[in-house]
Amino acid sequence: MLKVRVIPTLLWKGFGLVKGVAFNSWRQVGTVLPAIKIYNARDVDEMILMDIEASLLSIEPDGDSIESFAEECSMPLTVGGGINNLEQVQKLLYAGADKVTLNSSLYETPTLINVIASHFGSQCLVASIDVRQNGLGKYQCYSHAGSVPTHKCVVQWAKEVADRGAGEILLTSIDNDGTMQGYDLDLISQVCQSVDIPVIASGGAGKYQDMVDAVQQAGASAVAAASIFHFTEMTPAGAKAALHKVGVPVRKIFASNRGL
Repeated sequence: MLKVRVIPTLLWKGFGLVKGVAFNSWRQVGTVLPAIKIYNARDVDEMILMDIEASLLSIEPDGDSIESFAEECSMPLTVGGGINNLEQVQKLLYAGADKVTLNSSLYETPTLINVIASHFGSQCLVASIDVRQNGLGKYQCYSHAGSVPTHKCVVQWAKEVADRGAGEILLTSIDNDGTMQGYDLDLISQVCQSVDIPVIASGGAGKYQDMVDAVQQAGASAVAAASIFHFTEMTPAGAKAALHKVGVPVRKIFASNRGL
């Protein structure tokens, strides 16, 4: 089994970082560079930085800012928001991003997955899938920061992005996002069982056991979280220690950082 990664998610809006509930009611939680410097000192495997306004406002990815963030970031950095073409991907990778994550543009142009994977390799492409349950309890995919229903079935879309060459899936439950009531294990399980690429569980983590459950019960390859690290005393190092304690393989935990 591959080692399970613990990944903080930073949501970037305008000039600062925010966190909300169900992709709404955004609350300021700081700025990007100080957050990166804090996570540099902790047992963080990777980091995801999402510009949540870019697709809504048709804003070009900010390569200059990404370059300044990447210079300070000592861990692999995944960048998303407003990416619509191969040139933007190239710009962000050259600016220092290790991976890019795309959502809205993939529904509009699915072949973009093939193009990016062909030029830069599947390992740098994370397909972001944001999901809500409809009134009948069916899972449906949403684009544009959860504001536009695509009417695509999540399992079928997950299969398609994997078949087209995405290296990973970032799977977020909009309903659970920011609630700190746990991941949607049924959603994660359905997607994990349908694809053979890593699935990053996102949306709802409120305690370490939620991360254990996402991996052991639902099959996630990695766990992403924001609120648990912003609003509680729980840390990425603590999450990795909890996973390790129940036999989940994780990347090295430095003893000096266990309490950070």
